[in-house]
Amino acid sequence: MQRPLDWMKQSLRGNSGLLAVALAALTPIFAALILATVAAAPGGREASAAASTAAPTRAAAPPSQPQAATPQRTQWGSQAPSADARLIADWAFHSGDHGKRAVVVVDKKNAKVYVFNPEGALQGAAPALLGSAIGDHTVPGVGDKPIAQVRPEERTTPAGRFVAEMGVNAGGEDVVWVDYDAAVSMHRVRPTVKAERRLQRLASPTAADNRISYGCINLPVAFYEKVLSPAVRASGAVVYVLPETQPAAALFGARPVPSEKLAKGL
Repeated sequence: MQRPLDWMKQSLRGNSGLLAVALAALTPIFAALILATVAAAPGGREASAAASTAAPTRAAAPPSQPQAATPQRTQWGSQAPSADARLIADWAFHSGDHGKRAVVVVDKKNAKVYVFNPEGALQGAAPALLGSAIGDHTVPGVGDKPIAQVRPEERTTPAGRFVAEMGVNAGGEDVVWVDYDAAVSMHRVRPTVKAERRLQRLASPTAADNRISYGCINLPVAFYEKVLSPAVRASGAVVYVLPETQPAAALFGARPVPSEKLAKGL
């Protein structure tokens, strides 16, 4: 979680004159190193600091997509979502809040993630592991801390609306950034600590044992690679992380969409 070489980034960002002088004075090799440093960022709360010396990064945003038609209703297939998950998904598409991007709904209370394409059709759903601490906030500065210094009460998965970004963590693994500054990402489950039983927690029929992470959203490998990552890469995505300490409608400013409007696509 500690940002690498923050002093260099702070010196160069926002000072184009200083950057130009520095680049002109150095060889192309050193110039490239500085530019790479400016782009560096935290690697996710659960990225292994010892796994790689590569700096975590953000990927470029996907290209603009053609404007999709307003969907008539959110299509859930055989899923039976919670009332809050349905409310926020319907509202996101009906209001256009998703900006014609894919929609990801993270239902923290039920430890479930849903991915929709920009037209509102469900692409997949899967259980998730979430931050071990109950709460919808981000502790200030937690994204800058080494993982060993993150206290148990700071291990929250923040609620809110986030624009997803593809990136690479400090271990060289591709991730989907949810809250980049707080070092919260969605990534493949990593069963590296046997005692945590992460795979077993994902497979259990209850959401009661799915709170184990430092704040990141852990997903089944196949779901991440075949559903989430392709959706974000294709059209970008807006991630709606539902709260657990307040009403979802209040957090997002969402109102129920009347059924007759959903049916007519109004």
